[in-house]
Amino acid sequence: MNVVKPIKSVDDLVMAGLAAPVDRAALEEVAARYAIALTPVVTRLIDRADPDDPIARQFVPDAAELTVAPEERADPIGDHAHSPVEGIVHRYPDRVLLKAVHVCPVYCRFCFRREMVGPQGLGTLDAAAMEAAFDYIRSHQEIWEVILTGGDPLVLSPRRLREIMEALAGIAHVKIVRFHTRVPVVDPEKIDVALMSALKASGKTVYIALHANHARELTAEARAACARLIDAGIAMISQSVLLKGVNDDPEVLAELMKAFVEIRVKPYYLHHPDLAPGTSHFRLTIEEGQRIVAALRGRISGLCQPTYILDIPGGHGKAVVSGSTVRATGDGCYSVSDYRGGEHSYPPAD
Repeated sequence: MNVVKPIKSVDDLVMAGLAAPVDRAALEEVAARYAIALTPVVTRLIDRADPDDPIARQFVPDAAELTVAPEERADPIGDHAHSPVEGIVHRYPDRVLLKAVHVCPVYCRFCFRREMVGPQGLGTLDAAAMEAAFDYIRSHQEIWEVILTGGDPLVLSPRRLREIMEALAGIAHVKIVRFHTRVPVVDPEKIDVALMSALKASGKTVYIALHANHARELTAEARAACARLIDAGIAMISQSVLLKGVNDDPEVLAELMKAFVEIRVKPYYLHHPDLAPGTSHFRLTIEEGQRIVAALRGRISGLCQPTYILDIPGGHGKAVVSGSTVRATGDGCYSVSDYRGGEHSYPPAD
């Protein structure tokens, strides 16, 4: 099918053959709460003959999203608890998140910020808010790295990206700028000379963390987009989420990690799914995740091994799931240590 426009509604899904008319009412209820968007690139990747297609599962809404488990929460990793000014999350001493925009080219059905992103989300920081965010970064000499996330920062125009990089270029203690994005996979043509030029700034090392969860997402076009970035001097790392029905199999996960390495993207983080509302159908147990990740050892090169992590609910940071920081306490519950040595229950007792 030759898709010529993005999909942004239930009507679009039905017209594209990605949803049945009989499911329209339930999907409209999902769409009223959580944003829908698929780029033409993503839509063309979906195998309509496969009811369990891993690409469709990531991006096509499902009535299961209407089921909210008791442990799920609107801000599952505690961004708000560490946001001193609008657009900034300062969870760790030497780095901050800068959430300049809260829209994306596609909306993942498992997104941990699904209550904040989309047309009805928190929007894009205006000029005053951006300047306040930069003032915060300027005033905190300990900030060594700024991580642009949101939302997907690469939906911004080259002009807006250049303005951000120029502001960061004037902050001497910031050495690293990292962008978290899906754009090279879902809209690879956007990775052009103008955008790549906008990402550079004097005295800053730039990293792009590419989000992909299945090897099929790394199309020839996506690989070419990554090559353009890397050849332009921008380092790339990966982030993926371990998702039931998408990549919860050692062979599938190994294929993804090897594909990253083949295109010069270093596997970085493999996230355990967060406790976002309406996402329980994506979550494995921690034991299941540990078994899958353990099966990668010896199966693929050390270059291909990601770090399996859990974002501790409440804003306490990340814990390495395969390490001693996550300990089973029985009945499917765990004690998780944060980087300060604090102990937390998972799922949260409250």
